[in-house]
Amino acid sequence: MSRPDRLIYLPLGGAGEIGMNAYVYGYGPQDAERLILVDLGVTFPNMDTTPGVDLIFADISWLEERRDRLEAIFITHAHEDHVGAVGHLWSRLRAPVYARPFTANHASRKMEEQGQDPAQVIVTDPWPNKVQAGPFQVSFLPVSHSIPESSGLVIDSPAGRIVHTGDFKLDVTPVLGDPFDRDLWAEVAGDGVKVLTCDSTNVFSPNPGRSETSVGPAIRQLVERADGMVVATTFASNIARLKTLAEAGQAAGRSVCLLGRAMRRMVEAGVETGVLTDFPKTISPEEAGNLPRENLMLIVTGSQGERRAASAQLSRGKYMGLSLREGDLFLFSSKTIPGNERGVLQIVNAFSELGVDVVDDDADLYHVSGHANRPDLARIHQLMNPQIIVPMHGEHRHLREHVKLAAESGRTGVLAPNGTMLDLTGDTAQIAGYVDTGRTYLDGTVQIGALDGVVRDRIRMALNGQVVVSVLIDEEDEPMGEPWVELMGLPETGASGAALSDVLEADLDQFMGRASDKTLADDDKLEEGLRRIVRQSAQAEIGKRPEVKVIVSRLSA
Repeated sequence: MSRPDRLIYLPLGGAGEIGMNAYVYGYGPQDAERLILVDLGVTFPNMDTTPGVDLIFADISWLEERRDRLEAIFITHAHEDHVGAVGHLWSRLRAPVYARPFTANHASRKMEEQGQDPAQVIVTDPWPNKVQAGPFQVSFLPVSHSIPESSGLVIDSPAGRIVHTGDFKLDVTPVLGDPFDRDLWAEVAGDGVKVLTCDSTNVFSPNPGRSETSVGPAIRQLVERADGMVVATTFASNIARLKTLAEAGQAAGRSVCLLGRAMRRMVEAGVETGVLTDFPKTISPEEAGNLPRENLMLIVTGSQGERRAASAQLSRGKYMGLSLREGDLFLFSSKTIPGNERGVLQIVNAFSELGVDVVDDDADLYHVSGHANRPDLARIHQLMNPQIIVPMHGEHRHLREHVKLAAESGRTGVLAPNGTMLDLTGDTAQIAGYVDTGRTYLDGTVQIGALDGVVRDRIRMALNGQVVVSVLIDEEDEPMGEPWVELMGLPETGASGAALSDVLEADLDQFMGRASDKTLADDDKLEEGLRRIVRQSAQAEIGKRPEVKVIVSRLSA
């Protein structure tokens, strides 16, 4: 008996969090659907929960197991949380990657950096051009956002039309990139929209979003009034803001210098692809070092407190031969992403100690969001008039609130966080099942699973310290000499006033002296006993139970 065709949606990342976007659509018989993937992004680690990790990806194991059914990968725009994993994960999927020119420029570079074939990235024209991907016809729908050539996707299937908004805002004067075109969206909606899969990031923001052009006058006024050197930071990918900042510096008679590889790379990509024109002339850091401070403006990376970015390095002293001092001005032309507050505050306080005046955007003068606010989302709901609204790109609270917003206008919203498979075939969405989703860590050059225990062990060592115990056993299963220990991340002395290593070694020696022949002959029992003694003794001495590694070396007969 043949199985009926169905239309499915499955978020592997980005639904229930902001970052790591990866959304699967499929059409065909159950468990034999032909699939497409929308976006393949990263999220970033922090020292509290993922120490030492370089990047975090969605767990694509489910999709990898079905890669023979994967027709294509579509990248909506060039932000890292949408394109950042392409080079790292493409070899596990091996499907063609489609993107518009600016995004394709970044995707190709990421493929090349990871030793993959950049020719697998195919440059695509926007609507009404369509890409055939199995049972789907997919078109890039231009949207305004905080990076050029952002796109939603119009995904036509035999079961109906899906509009996947991607990250978007309603900006008719965006400085760079595509303005919001109501007539174009209305044209797309004219044939009927079955599903609107919609950005939820700013669903709690009650006022209509502002245009990128609105920040220009305030930034120009601030720069004109500054006496010393002016330094500004924003998201490196927001090249419209970079242009606004550079033009403000130029208008104030200052030479402009870009600091930070990511920022220079974004500007270069904008010029190469033709989306960025008339960018003010910039100077090198070496040239900047020879100019009077009042004639200089730096535009730097590190708006989110990244330790290795230019902002953080300037706050710690010098970067590229340049430094800040009392009377200089530092502008955050950005909002702090939740979770990054600590790193940003460290930079702010470090600049304060130097006497630098720091201006942030608490008054909403120097930054506008790239995401649609609540009234804008309601406007898109009305314009698209979909049968079903599926919130995505947001934490769980954002998705849930977006469902409530849909209900306010009598529309059906469906809460589908990561791992929730929806059957969208009928007039209403049905939960078709759940898929285990998680995270993959890039740790140096190796990809590890979240359940592999590497990061967990690293956290335990960071919290509790570590003791390595070594013992030597002869051919007769008798101890040779006393056990010895190495301490890492632990104080040298404890409550007794004696050296902690001496206390531990003495207690371990007593244990070895009273251990039974059976224990001494069994590595597992011996390790268990030694580990227990270390933790008990350390608890008594320093109030901690450290991680313990036991090395038993036996001499062979």
